Amino acid sequence: MEGKAKNYFFKSFLTIIIAIGIFWGLKQVLPARLFPENTAPIPGIVIDSLALDAMTNDSVSMAEADSLENDTLINRIDIDASDNSEGIGNLINFYEKLYELENSGKGKVRIAYFGDSMNDGDLIVQDIRSAYQSQYGGKGVGFVGITSLSASARYSVTHQYSKNWETQSFLNVKKPKRAFGVDGQVSFVPRGSQTWLRYVANDVINSTLLYNPTLFYGSSSNHNGSVNIALGKDSSIRHDLITDRLLNTLKLSSTTKMLKATFEKADSIPFYGVNFDDGVGVHVDNFSLRGNSGLPLSLFNTDLMNALDKILNYDLIVLQYGTNVLGYGTTDYSWYETKMAGVVNHLQQCFPNASILIISTGDRAIKTDMEMKTDKAVEPLVKHQRLYAESTHSGFINLYTLMGGYGSMIKWVQENPSLANKDYTHFNQKGAKKIGGLIYDELDKGYFQYKKLKESGQIPNRIKHSDDL
Repeated sequence: MEGKAKNYFFKSFLTIIIAIGIFWGLKQVLPARLFPENTAPIPGIVIDSLALDAMTNDSVSMAEADSLENDTLINRIDIDASDNSEGIGNLINFYEKLYELENSGKGKVRIAYFGDSMNDGDLIVQDIRSAYQSQYGGKGVGFVGITSLSASARYSVTHQYSKNWETQSFLNVKKPKRAFGVDGQVSFVPRGSQTWLRYVANDVINSTLLYNPTLFYGSSSNHNGSVNIALGKDSSIRHDLITDRLLNTLKLSSTTKMLKATFEKADSIPFYGVNFDDGVGVHVDNFSLRGNSGLPLSLFNTDLMNALDKILNYDLIVLQYGTNVLGYGTTDYSWYETKMAGVVNHLQQCFPNASILIISTGDRAIKTDMEMKTDKAVEPLVKHQRLYAESTHSGFINLYTLMGGYGSMIKWVQENPSLANKDYTHFNQKGAKKIGGLIYDELDKGYFQYKKLKESGQIPNRIKHSDDL
């Protein structure tokens, strides 16, 4: 009996050894994708298709390589504002417009703030908007898309819409039916259906009303579309949708508290969003999409963005990305640096008079050896974000050091009250408000230094823009 047991044990042990050997042999010859060692995402983090493609293809096209030499902004100056920022003098076009506004009380300054889930529901951005508008004037929540995954979580404006809107996003569609709008989406009304939008202003400082609601939409061979604006329980006003231009605008109503728009016979017309602003002061648009690495911004149609820029006149483009390229087991972000440099140069073509600001990823903690520690990929990613800001002559704010550097996310989660969620990645509302204040303060430090140089005569009275040449 004892001999049989020993024999059985020997056979089992031999079987295991053989299986391990077969597995190891197959691993050497089968495609590496079947055994991904460094590409498993962290739960709760999603990423767009362009970033996934870039991770598996490190080659750079000649067009991308050439674009790294493009330099459309001019008249930059040296401003050393803070240990947490670099290249702030590259924001001179933005600071010039802000200076003109502050001293004349006329005109307006506009900021486009592109981001990911960190800015979901207008987090961070709404606090920067509030700070600028309180200091320099301006009312209104800015440009709001047709649909949004975070609409229900947004407090700065109530945003509702019918479920039958057909929306394409540059996160998962590379070739849309029509060009993407400035929020990275384009929406359509299904044929033969009534489709609606509803916005309500909330009790948010400087945005208690829907100021001058204006619809943005594209060209179409459909000349029969219309939109009805509800004025009360039993009355409405009808507007025809003129679709002759690449980009069309339609003022939907005067300033109001609530707006409901119902679209009829409007199929095939690309819709982009509604803008709410009072025409003076500072306005900040939030263009955040969950899962965005920043790379899909390369899909913007330059002609459409130029047309939009002639109406909205952007002075500053902010890019706050990074969350969605962490967590894939790599610390080499040279591919991301190269790709994002190409994105920034493309944005300089889309918005030629705007300064560009790069905001790095913040701290992020993961469990390592049964203990929460800063993800080892954070600092390498920040390094490469700084490098593509430098190569494209953009401003750079190091959010990682601004919030405290190594281990800071752990402290933010454990603060009482807590400033971040227990995923050790995202800020909660209190934390987002603090981050918004920190970013505004960094920009304000740069502006203070700019004014000192300006008023001492070290900066010319007029900064030339590319369209002046």
